[in-house]
Amino acid sequence: MKVFLTGGSGYLGRATIESLRRHGHEVTALARSARAVETVTALGAKAAVGHLTDLDVLRAGAAAADGVIHLGAVNGEEAAAIDLAAAEAMLDGLGERGPYVHTGGVWIYGDTDGVVDEGAATNPPAITAWRLENEARVLATAANGSHPVVVMPGLVYGRSAGLIEAFFVEPARAAGAVRIIGDGSNHTTLVHVDDIAELYVLALGAPAGAVYFGVAQNLPFAEIASALALAAGHAGKVEQISLEQALEQMGPIAEAYALDQQLSSSRAHSELGWTPAHQDAAADLAAGR
Repeated sequence: MKVFLTGGSGYLGRATIESLRRHGHEVTALARSARAVETVTALGAKAAVGHLTDLDVLRAGAAAADGVIHLGAVNGEEAAAIDLAAAEAMLDGLGERGPYVHTGGVWIYGDTDGVVDEGAATNPPAITAWRLENEARVLATAANGSHPVVVMPGLVYGRSAGLIEAFFVEPARAAGAVRIIGDGSNHTTLVHVDDIAELYVLALGAPAGAVYFGVAQNLPFAEIASALALAAGHAGKVEQISLEQALEQMGPIAEAYALDQQLSSSRAHSELGWTPAHQDAAADLAAGR
């Protein structure tokens, strides 16, 4: 299959290109800079030079493909509008010829009462609330003959990168301790970058309108914090801070890290055969893997 990919030079994108290539797919990746071009071509993909706001480039890339995976994202007030416009351009270019796999996010479910599946009620923190409408509009295109699929990754870790590294490990190296919100009894969802990349590839074969959680484990944040302290070189050094303090230090994303979430990926397992290889996130994180 010829696959057009956004976000290919990023953290998750690099792993996804590798997985696509292992499965024998031909990949063209959006690349916004000369460095991004070098990154995606070194992984075996062709480069389509442009930004997420270059809708003609996105439409043309999708039109030349058999399937699309949308991983690219921007931060800031225009994130929602840019994400939706990009999705609509690629859906338009792809038409009814193949699957369009869109990136959602598990944080839209807010706190959960135990373990839930994709049909649970949503209650997103402010930072991710915009995803609700975008995902609904993407999925609604199935009624018009498109083939949308939504993948919702948990908190992605691995390869010594990702949000956990940026918001917890790196600050801990400087501060001498990992800072957690409250007592750390709240659960968070985790998935290794290589495993979630595999789910994106499998999602190319999913039915239209399907939604999948990409979560391998649900762990109390305190357990993760101990592992992160080891990775940061400060074993046993974990400090509790209030949500108010976390908001001052991290910004609005602190509300997401304070969520108590437990999610089941049984649908991805049963329908797509997704079996995450990494099932001990605490050990991986402690070892800096």
